[in-house]
Amino acid sequence: MTTTRTLNNGVEMPALGFGVFQTPPEETTAAVAEALRLGYRLIDTAAAYGNEREVGEAVRRSGLDRSEVFLETKLWITDYGYDGALHGFDKSADKLGVEQIDLLLLHQPVPTDFERTIGAYTALEKLLADGRVRAIGISNVMPDVLANLREQTDVVPAVNQVEVHPYFTQADVQAADAEHGILTQAWSPMGGITSYGGDSGGSTFEDPVIGEIADAHGVTAAQVMLRWHLQQGRSAIPKSVRPERIAANFDVFGFELTADELTRIDALDTGVRRGPEPASITPETLSREIPEA
Repeated sequence: MTTTRTLNNGVEMPALGFGVFQTPPEETTAAVAEALRLGYRLIDTAAAYGNEREVGEAVRRSGLDRSEVFLETKLWITDYGYDGALHGFDKSADKLGVEQIDLLLLHQPVPTDFERTIGAYTALEKLLADGRVRAIGISNVMPDVLANLREQTDVVPAVNQVEVHPYFTQADVQAADAEHGILTQAWSPMGGITSYGGDSGGSTFEDPVIGEIADAHGVTAAQVMLRWHLQQGRSAIPKSVRPERIAANFDVFGFELTADELTRIDALDTGVRRGPEPASITPETLSREIPEA
C-alpha cells in the first residue's frame, strides 16, 4: 500500500497526516514537533484554528528541509471574496513562515453567499497559477455544492476534506469526489467526534466490530480505523497532543485488513452526521475574524 497520494495535478502528498484542530496554540508546537520527529510529513491546520504560527514554528525547529514537510491550511469564510482570499493567503503564509503553501483549501462553502465562495476559489486558482500554492481544494463540500462550484470555476479541486469515519462514511460525497478525480480527506477519521458532546449515538472507539478486528490484529481500534481509510484510498489527518497516541496513530503500516473486515467496517455507517451541517455555517451563524498576526 502506498504511503502517498498523487493529487489530480500531479503533486504528491503523504496519505497520513497530523491534524491540529482544537489544539491550543500553547500545545501545538510541541505536538507538531513530536509528530515530525516520528515521521509525519503532512501537517493540517487552518486559519480558524488559531495555531498556524505555532505549526510553522514546529516545522522550523524540526530541522527538516521545507521541501520535506507538506503544509495544508484552510481559509475561513470571513476572508472570502477574491481580494479577501488573497489577503487570507498572505495572513496564513506569514503565520506559517513560508512563501509557498502546499495545499490551500476553502474551509466551508457559504451557500447563502455563494458569489463570495466562488470569488475565494477564483483567488485560489490565481495563487496556484502564480506558484504560491502547489494545490488547491475545498472542505465540507457536498455533491450539489461541488457541481455548482465546478460550473463556475476552471480548476478541479485536488482535495475535499470532510467528516468521514466508520459511523458516517458519506458514500455520496466520496463518489462525487472520485468522479472528478478529487481526493477525499477525512477529518475526525477515527470518529473522535462520536466520543464527546454528550452524543447518545455511541463511540466508534467502543464499537464491538472494530474492537474484534483490532483484537484479531493485535492493534488498537484507532489503528484499525486509520488503516481502513488508507486501504480505501483516502487521506486521513488524526490529531492528538499525547506523544503515545501520536506515535500509535502513525504505526499503521505493519498490518493489513481483509476485504471482509473492510466491508464490516463500512457496514457500521449510521448516516448520522456528528459535525455541523455544512450549509449551516454562514458569516451570521459563525463570525470569526482572522487576525493579521
